[in-house]
Parts: sequence; C-alpha cells; structure tokens
Amino acid sequence: MARKIPSVVLAGRPNVGKSTLFNRITGRRRAIVAPVAGTTRDALARPVSWRGVSFQLFDTGGLYGESQDPLHDLVVQQGQRAIAQADVLVLLVDGREGLVPGDERIARELRETGLPVLLAINKTDDKRSQSSAMEFFQLGFDPVIEISAEHGTGVYELLDEIASRLQAKGIGLSPGVDEPCVQAGLDKAADQLR
Repeated sequence: MARKIPSVVLAGRPNVGKSTLFNRITGRRRAIVAPVAGTTRDALARPVSWRGVSFQLFDTGGLYGESQDPLHDLVVQQGQRAIAQADVLVLLVDGREGLVPGDERIARELRETGLPVLLAINKTDDKRSQSSAMEFFQLGFDPVIEISAEHGTGVYELLDEIASRLQAKGIGLSPGVDEPCVQAGLDKAADQLR
C-alpha cells in the first residue's frame, strides 16, 4: 500500500503572494502571478522535498476579501477543501498592508482545524512592512516567519519549519534525494541574495 504524501497548503487573502511563494518554492512558474485580486482560481499542487521530507505543496485562491468574480465562492470552497485535507497550513499575510479583518477571519478558521499553522509575513523586504509586521503577532501563532516570496528571503526558514512540523507528525520522510524542482527554485533565490 502506497503511503499518502502529506500536503502543505498556502492559505490567505487575495494578493498576499501565495502564488509567488508557490513558484519560488517549486522553482517553476506554474501559478499565474498578477496584481489583480482573484487571479488564482485553481488549487495547484506540486511535489516538494526538503531536507529529506517530501510533501505536496498546494497554492489556493484567495480566501475572502472583496471580489466581483462570479467564481469567487467556488474558489473559496476549493481552498477550504484543500485546507480540510492538509497536514500543515501556511497562513500568508501581507506585511505592507498590515493586519486586516480578513487575516483575522482566516486565522480563526485555520486555528479551528487543529492542524499546525505557520504564519509567514510576506513582502518584509519593503520598508513599509517593518512597522506593521508586529501587528501579526497578536494572531497567536508561533513561529512567525518574515519572508519575501519575490526575492526569496526567509524561504529556507519557512521550509525548515514545514519539514520540522511534518517530521514531528512522523510523515513525509523520504529516503530519496531532494526534488530537483525545489533545489532549482531555491538556488535561484540564493543567487539573487548574493
């Protein structure tokens, strides 16, 4: 009988950078990235392996937030299904915008799942986010990881935390070598930081 590959779901409001982070980690431009809210409508999944731990990474459409898109309710339902089947959740928030009611609502719903939740504050490379980053600590998640999905900073730390949570649950351990798509994406990030 084949082992179930654990799933890690990126969740958050529209335009917080979930698709950018998905592309950064997987090293592929599979998710469409645009400044228009509601661009991501399908939940994408790609296999990832990091430090001997394998998992499926899911990119979901934005949960909640203003949308005139007639498909928005279906996107939310699809995201909620992915969350219900997850092993670890990553709540991605926008450090530039600071804490908004949509973040609080999603945080509450993720907490109610009883699953491990990692809080990643995106866009922390922008000076505007430095003053608002502290607001997110009141959501009560630990750890809080500051990242820049676009530039790759903090992504190693986020992956380490994901791997640690999966190892603690005793799932996702893989005897194989890290997937080349993950290494390619993060090697590009490391090059940009040099």
